[in-house]
Amino acid sequence: MTTEEKVDQLIKLAHDQIAKPYQYATQEGSIEAFDCSSFIQYLFQQIDISLPRSALLQAGQSDGQELDLSSINNFQAGDLVFMRSDTGHYRDDLFAGRAIDIGHVALMTGPDEIIHAKSGRGVIKQKLSELISDPHYKIVLAKRLLKSV
Repeated sequence: MTTEEKVDQLIKLAHDQIAKPYQYATQEGSIEAFDCSSFIQYLFQQIDISLPRSALLQAGQSDGQELDLSSINNFQAGDLVFMRSDTGHYRDDLFAGRAIDIGHVALMTGPDEIIHAKSGRGVIKQKLSELISDPHYKIVLAKRLLKSV
């Protein structure tokens, strides 16, 4: 499967999950409800990419290319966007000593468009610019796990 096909499959799978309920600390393998990181883990499992269960560990894994946060207009479909949110976790061993607090992850599905599992709303499609205008969400890291298409 080409990178482009993997991205297309990710986006289709993500759209298929819209309206599923949010449940914090969902058990691994559950597809009836998701939290943000189990949603991302599930999507990538479907294209044979194994990701850790938590958003913090997904962000901290060595695979992928870290993206320049000053160029969010250059984020592509398939990229992961990690944010600080109302809750977050930190481990200084994951980010070369940088203090990065991660509490949320979303999948880019198009220009300024994400699909993510959000507390109180379930799996939704939303504009990234809308989400980060909320003071509770701030992009702290973005990664491209799939090579550019």
